[in-house]
Amino acid sequence: MIHEFPGLLGNFFITLMFVTAVAAAFAFFRATQLPALRTHDRALLQRFGRTVFGIHVVSVMGVVATLFFIVYNHYYEYHYAWSYSSEHLPTQYIIASFWNGQEGSFLLWLFWHAVLGVIVMATNRRWEAPVMTIFALVQAFLASMILGVVIPGLDLKIGSSPFMLLRDVMQSWPVFQINPDYVPVDGRGLNPSLQNYWMVIHPPTLFLGYALTIVPFAFAIAGLWQRQYHAWVRPALPWALVGSLVLGVGILMGAYWAYETLNFGGYWNWDPVENAVYIPWLMLVAGVHTLVIARRNGSALGTSLILVIASFLLVLYATFLTRSGILGESSVHSFTDLGLSGQLLLYLFTFLILSAVLLTIRWKELPFTDKEVKVYSGEFWIFIAATILGLASFQVLVPTSIPVYSKLIGLLGIESNLAPPADQVGFYTKWQLWFGVAIAFASALGQFFWWKKLDAKNWLNHLTTPLIVALLLSAGLIVLTKVDNFVYITLLTVGAFSLVANGMILWRIVRGNYQLSGGAVSHIGVGLMLIGIMFSSGYSKVISKNQTGMLLSKDFSDEANRDNVLLWRGTPQAMAGYTLTYLGPRLEARHFPGYLNEQSLRRLDQYRAVAREDITWNDKTYFAQGDTLELFPENTYHEIRFSNEAGEEFTMYPRVQINEDMGGIAPSPDIKKFADHDIYLHVSSIMAPDQEREWSEAESFKVAVGDTFVLNDFIAELVSVERVDEVEGISLGANDAAVRATVRVLGSEGSYILRPAFVIKDQMVGRIPETSGELGLRLALTEIDPATGEFTFEASTTQKDWLIIKAMEKPYINVLWIGSLLMSLGFGMAAFRRYRDFRQMRDKDREWDDQEKSQKATPVGA
Repeated sequence: MIHEFPGLLGNFFITLMFVTAVAAAFAFFRATQLPALRTHDRALLQRFGRTVFGIHVVSVMGVVATLFFIVYNHYYEYHYAWSYSSEHLPTQYIIASFWNGQEGSFLLWLFWHAVLGVIVMATNRRWEAPVMTIFALVQAFLASMILGVVIPGLDLKIGSSPFMLLRDVMQSWPVFQINPDYVPVDGRGLNPSLQNYWMVIHPPTLFLGYALTIVPFAFAIAGLWQRQYHAWVRPALPWALVGSLVLGVGILMGAYWAYETLNFGGYWNWDPVENAVYIPWLMLVAGVHTLVIARRNGSALGTSLILVIASFLLVLYATFLTRSGILGESSVHSFTDLGLSGQLLLYLFTFLILSAVLLTIRWKELPFTDKEVKVYSGEFWIFIAATILGLASFQVLVPTSIPVYSKLIGLLGIESNLAPPADQVGFYTKWQLWFGVAIAFASALGQFFWWKKLDAKNWLNHLTTPLIVALLLSAGLIVLTKVDNFVYITLLTVGAFSLVANGMILWRIVRGNYQLSGGAVSHIGVGLMLIGIMFSSGYSKVISKNQTGMLLSKDFSDEANRDNVLLWRGTPQAMAGYTLTYLGPRLEARHFPGYLNEQSLRRLDQYRAVAREDITWNDKTYFAQGDTLELFPENTYHEIRFSNEAGEEFTMYPRVQINEDMGGIAPSPDIKKFADHDIYLHVSSIMAPDQEREWSEAESFKVAVGDTFVLNDFIAELVSVERVDEVEGISLGANDAAVRATVRVLGSEGSYILRPAFVIKDQMVGRIPETSGELGLRLALTEIDPATGEFTFEASTTQKDWLIIKAMEKPYINVLWIGSLLMSLGFGMAAFRRYRDFRQMRDKDREWDDQEKSQKATPVGA
């Protein structure tokens, strides 16, 4: 059955969303254009614009609700639901599948803009008309991305709707020629690498960060438009700080997701899509610094306008890079092209041209101060820090855009030899490390000069103490941690200076008014992050060294054969002071907090199993014997026990995901955290689950219940043989019979239970053996002698399961995460303080006092 109504409703909401965005933009624009004397008409137009934008917000929520309804209810007749969800996804991943596709992520962006637009209208009535003109215009462009309308006669498609039916997208499928109402039983599911709890919160956070860049951008454009060259700074600054906070947190979430989920051994790979997010964040943070200067003395207005505008335009450019398909195979994160390249370019160039024209026209009118900026002033060093951030952003932008240059050169009929850096990690890191050194140094000096009255006579006296303390601290760390690389020594020394200098300033501030300490806290966080990055990346080391001299795999490189360890199931293996024992694969079940040994389950099918015994966790029984469990078959966790001579013991569970529709096998690491380092472990190779095993010739045993016998060098006992009413995969009739034997085998890691079955169906005998990967054993019940009460078993042996792993040690990586938290906290404290400052002036109806003061300055060129 085709559920057509949700799709029709969703497309109605999309159309309404687009029309109301255009109408709101026009109303707010007309309200801005009317002379101040026609206040009544302006008020009417603003009220109309507010109402229409309210309808727009409702329509956005309608689209969101409708699409989620389709995905959550598994309406696979819709292409979007079929592409990204499945029956067996847990709720949190069904939510994540909502924004897995391009259309859903555009909708997420629209949602956040709608929420922010409502907040801006509620808190900035004096700026409402010009700012909301920009907001509504951006919403119109974004809404067009999911419009899904084809203009007749021109064969021009505008947008891609998430409410397309599967039969309309996959018209070449033969099944639709036979049955147009065909609906797949299940969807393709979410990409296994995205089945991580971070992906439930990372994309919404990142898109909120994207969305937040529009607010300072809209205020900047409104300030230029209305010639309020300084007044826009006060309301824009808290939004810029919140945007820096949220976008930065989104980037860090993505880094931690990569660290936990991907197996390249780190948290940042300088992938073009990662760079595309990093670039506007750097530019926005640079803009925050110049806005702070503008708020203090009215200078750096032109620079602030350029940086704030550039941060928003770079978000649009990042959108083009990731969604146009231009990156091709140079990024693992980019979307495929949905035919939106032209729209994305129109979106980007519309606001690029608008901004450039407005800046050019108004540039000569911008006020400036003729007060000389001294080297000993805080403004000078904050401006230097902003400049360094801008240059760091530019350094990443230029090589990341190489695919764009190649495309442009190709359009001219010239073959391009340009290519991204072969070693992108080494290339970008080489540059960004030195930018990091410069930023740490400038942030320390900037804070010192900002909060202390320094001049040519006393600056050295004030800086002597933090310099000496920093040198002593860094010298101690260099000796203790054996840092021997010149670049790292420099970074560590400057990072220590940043920590000490900002720490001294923080101590001074908190004794007065702690609410002013946001800058110092965030700069301390940046210093810790730089030091954490230096240790965790620069001194990361492989601890899984192959000491056997054996070639692990002919498919491995020499480096891979050297840096991996082979683990046989149940056989202890020494590694880096630990003894590792591979205990076998484990399964994940719905509503169970741990991992399950497959031997404790009887599989019914791929997604269901019956508990063979009570399944407990931390003394709580989650499933009783005979209960049916729902499994997540895509995820297999491999249990590896670590122990050492000191008596320490822990277990790690690296994951291997299997999804043939998504490319086969994808390993993900597990991480054991210590105070001073992480152990990072992932599977490099595994015995394929469907690999044909070679079994030995079967050996026969005739035993009775209670007898013991030897199986493959293990002691075994026949515990029981019982009649059963069902056997997996076989339907038993009234005249059929089946028995199941229970055999306990005492292995090196404890006891194992094997339950082979003997079936008589339709007067034919069937034997269902049971296999144990832990023991390398297959056991079958072949004969039953009712007269003697004896049972005949046949046992075959094979090679045990194996696993090849790679393990790394990441020293002092917690310093990076602590620094990230402090940087975020500092941004939040600064944003709260600046918003309170804006609110106080707004409530006194003095929002534009800064404009009146700035008019005393001399315009450029006057």
